[in-house]
Amino acid sequence: MSLETQDIERLKNSIRNSFRVRENQNPVYVDIGGNLRRFESDQHQVLFGRRGSGKSCLLVHFMQASSKRSGVRVIYVGVDEIKRLGFPDILVRLLLSVFESLPGAKRRFWQLHRSPLHKLIVELRTLLDEPESAETSRRDSDERSRSIQAGAEYVGSAQVKVGSRAGREVTSAYTSKKLDQLERHLQDYKAVLRRALQPEGRAFVLVDDFYLINREMQPNVIDYLHRLLRGTNYYLKVATIRHRTSLRKHEGQTVGVELFQDVEEISLDKTFEDFEATDTYLHAMLQSMADRVSPGLVVANILNPDAPRALTLASGGVPRDFLNIFVDAIDASIQAGKRDRLTPTYIYKASAMLSYRNKMANIKEEAGFDSASLERLFVDLVDFCLREKKKTSFLVRRDDAQQYQIENEFLQQLMDFKLIHLIDSNTSAASGRSGRYAAYTLDFSLFMEPRRRNIEIVQFWQTDEQRRPVGIREAPDYPLSRAAAVLGGQSPQIEVEDLLESIEVDPDAAPPNTSRPTHELR
Repeated sequence: MSLETQDIERLKNSIRNSFRVRENQNPVYVDIGGNLRRFESDQHQVLFGRRGSGKSCLLVHFMQASSKRSGVRVIYVGVDEIKRLGFPDILVRLLLSVFESLPGAKRRFWQLHRSPLHKLIVELRTLLDEPESAETSRRDSDERSRSIQAGAEYVGSAQVKVGSRAGREVTSAYTSKKLDQLERHLQDYKAVLRRALQPEGRAFVLVDDFYLINREMQPNVIDYLHRLLRGTNYYLKVATIRHRTSLRKHEGQTVGVELFQDVEEISLDKTFEDFEATDTYLHAMLQSMADRVSPGLVVANILNPDAPRALTLASGGVPRDFLNIFVDAIDASIQAGKRDRLTPTYIYKASAMLSYRNKMANIKEEAGFDSASLERLFVDLVDFCLREKKKTSFLVRRDDAQQYQIENEFLQQLMDFKLIHLIDSNTSAASGRSGRYAAYTLDFSLFMEPRRRNIEIVQFWQTDEQRRPVGIREAPDYPLSRAAAVLGGQSPQIEVEDLLESIEVDPDAAPPNTSRPTHELR
């Protein structure tokens, strides 16, 4: 089958269109995992997923299509537009987005003074324009003190301090906290919300990209929103990245929400820990998109036997990356004159275009003060795996994760930024190493294109005759004490790109075997 048919071109265009999620358009959404049905429930929910996992796609599709079918009023707020605001201004802006979307918020001029909702909106807009704290001072002094420039005068040849006796200075100061006003009126806001809906009506408040809010503010923001909507027919739906999010903190009392108690969790993340399930999910998603644009188009027919798993490996299990690489790989293959079927060679070339450079750029854009630390840790992991140990995977002792919780949290953030991937959360280690470990692999864009010489690719997707993943137990142990030393240092001595260039390229290396072993086919 040719890669240049009209059916495949339509599929590529459909995939490209699915990347542009806009709140005023219904995106292409494929509900393979049944998440849409869970999302439609009358529950407060936090939707976790890495960049490209489909969080925004699900939210906007629900707003544009499913809500009309279910009769739910939807209030959508994208945090990206307000992420630079401080606290509590960002909370005030969120509240304005909610109240200005309610029925009756837009009235004729002569009706405005009669509307409690409009009065509330005016108050919030006034509050938003006020400084977070205000201070005024008043000074009463006599003519003599005003004439003194430096707080002293000369009597003869002696300098005499007169600031305290030159007059009387009275300073009165006050601080007006916006948060105090929000707290005092929370019950009033809740009453307005209830009046805005019909008795049997429901509304979902969708907060997209919640992780872009300053992490220190996040518990306060979600705490207030949850208290405001709790006990009403409004349900909070927050989309965020797991390890860039803080839902609770303790400041004398607990502030925030607790998973499985106050809010339900939905995870869109697909990892390599269950490689077969992730592989099946991603290819079912791709085939479903193909069925929409051209019934009868079988994607498997344009992939050679090793290509399906290579596509999953190159994507890191992330749906948007999977689709991106698929489209770019077809283009690269056609450009090279290979028009019959897609092979791993062009899949890995495409994954190099969607490389670690883009993911490092995401860290700089989104991680704030943590970005330099994350970069240092990532450089050291690449150095440890590819230059020192010459293996693509590594282990982290679970006891270490408990002892070095901050360092382990940074490791999880690198996973959220798709630079490393979990392949086993609880494994043993070979060579007599005791204890239990979590196992990770570096992202394939680091070592597949171009291939690095003398680097062992840990083929964790393969299993031996005891159905154990191949190579994981033999992976080297990365001590988190080393991570602590790295994070305590300064900027990295070497950039990732320079480090990779120092490792010799092997132009003749073949891609790893991604076909099914014989015992899996029985």
